[in-house]
Amino acid sequence: MCAQYRRRVGSVRPSHLMFTSGVGSLVDLPNFPVLVRGLDDWSYDGIAEWEPIAEPRLLAGVRALPGNKHVEQLRPAPWMDGLDADPRGPASRVGVPVMPFPAWLRCTACNELAPLESQVFGFENDNPRRPHDARFFHETCGRKKSGRKPLAVAARFVLACTAGHLDEFPYQHFVHRGDQCQRAANPRLLMEDRGGNIGANVAIRCLSCRASRNMREAMGTRGEQNLPRCRGRNPHLATFDAQGCDQRPKVLVIGASNQWFAQTLSALAVPKTDASELEFKVEQHWAQLDKLPRGMYPYGRENVAAFRELERWTDDEIGDAADVVRARKAGAAEENRGGYPDLRTPEWEIFSAAQLPPPSDEFTARRDPAGVPDALKEIFADVLQVERLREVRALVGFTRLDAPDPEDPELVQPAPLSRSAPKWLPASEVRGEGIFLRVPDGLLDEWVARTAESEAIRRHQSAYGHFRENRYSERITGPFDPMKHWPGPRYIALHTLSHLLIRTIALDCGYSSASLSERIYAGTEDDPRSGILIYTAVPDAEGTLGGLVSQAEPDRLVRLTRRALRDAMRCSSDPLCRERLPQPHADYLHGAACHVCLFVSETTCERGNRFLDRRFVVPIDDPELALFASPL
Repeated sequence: MCAQYRRRVGSVRPSHLMFTSGVGSLVDLPNFPVLVRGLDDWSYDGIAEWEPIAEPRLLAGVRALPGNKHVEQLRPAPWMDGLDADPRGPASRVGVPVMPFPAWLRCTACNELAPLESQVFGFENDNPRRPHDARFFHETCGRKKSGRKPLAVAARFVLACTAGHLDEFPYQHFVHRGDQCQRAANPRLLMEDRGGNIGANVAIRCLSCRASRNMREAMGTRGEQNLPRCRGRNPHLATFDAQGCDQRPKVLVIGASNQWFAQTLSALAVPKTDASELEFKVEQHWAQLDKLPRGMYPYGRENVAAFRELERWTDDEIGDAADVVRARKAGAAEENRGGYPDLRTPEWEIFSAAQLPPPSDEFTARRDPAGVPDALKEIFADVLQVERLREVRALVGFTRLDAPDPEDPELVQPAPLSRSAPKWLPASEVRGEGIFLRVPDGLLDEWVARTAESEAIRRHQSAYGHFRENRYSERITGPFDPMKHWPGPRYIALHTLSHLLIRTIALDCGYSSASLSERIYAGTEDDPRSGILIYTAVPDAEGTLGGLVSQAEPDRLVRLTRRALRDAMRCSSDPLCRERLPQPHADYLHGAACHVCLFVSETTCERGNRFLDRRFVVPIDDPELALFASPL
């Protein structure tokens, strides 16, 4: 909803607010782009019934990140039912607030370039059932066609810096080379746009003094010298950074993929298995029990709502459980200091448990009574059909120009979501289904020992170190460890196997590969794991349709595993793909992998199609490097 005009101008899915169209991002609508405003402007007033998204484990993880310790809730996007029945009713005034940005527009008929505040452009959004028809038009243009005022579109250039700032392109400053127009205080400008995506096709001209300049003079490293310093503007918050910004901004074209990167956390809603029922309940109500000493428990039984679920335990039992939970949280906080919180250990413990938890609306998993098919016993130690699961995703920040590191949140500078420390964050929840596959620990351990000193592993390690040095070394004060967060050979092997299965499963399960997601449980050297979860968790696949789970039925699983491993033996890009290994001066972190054989969509892969290599799964060159000596 556009706050200035109080009219709906489009719609996005809740998941888009997490990954592509969240706070601070530009959303390119049919006729003009808009900027999603900060959390301070999101309003839930008038919504009769809404509830925060309940996922205590994710909320605790969010609060462990710098700047988020005051977060109390995870909220869904504001929404109210009834828009279809009454498009002008109360539901039409509820939504995510946006603002037109950039605020410089160009007339498509006469090429006049001016800011919205000049009032030479008007706005129309008359049909509430067709918000996509909303448009700006040139009020005073002399080139009307068919009696309709010509469309005005956004001037397609903006400025951004790696500190997360975004600003208008300074057209007047640029065309006059840093000076003022000598003939007018508010000169009229033209943008002669001949199409294409390169600056050489766009020229800015001043009608008052006849000054002219091509946009290519603002592009690239040399072009940065022709631009003013970044002003530290956060337009989504309507603020400027008090400390300012000393960076040279870069020119972006509207729609550029690097104008906004989401920084998110996600967790599966799984029951705990490493704590007793009492500890689980204590952790659920930790906010009420944390500061309450044991001597106050009799008072709490009379006045604290949490004690209603603790009636069958004594005060000493509750106190002991509280001590265990407190120690666990303190240890987790110390362990996660300087990095992302560990949200996957509880999930691994559930999936690898000998006794599965009872079915529930949020999590239901089962094993085939016959166990792993005989034909796959050397490949999988365990197979779970996860018939129900719920994933909760929270947006904790965003960056511009530079994507966040998936392992280290401190290597990039996130932009704020609100003017002050947020007390809530936007989140979404999706339901789906999945398959969990566990590779035998002995098989992986033997493979890691066999390949540890190989040239292929050494090349992968070296490439990772160079990648970290090239990208992050200048940002870190003090000692720099280029191998920090190295995922290790176990991860590469499991990740590659996951991609092979995803590409094969998508052909039969009814979901596209872009609708599938993966979670790799590889652990560390001290706590090795060997699990792969392939699951659906997308808005249009809510519920458990069964198409993916059915792929874990014994006969189908044997067939798709055989096909996945056989397909991995060849690629139409061979021998180039088969012979590829990471090498110096090449900025990639994969070996024998490409779009033909292993790469999947960005929404599917948890590591951006990095850490993949077919030679570590099947024998495409040296058999000693393959996890499986021969395909089935």
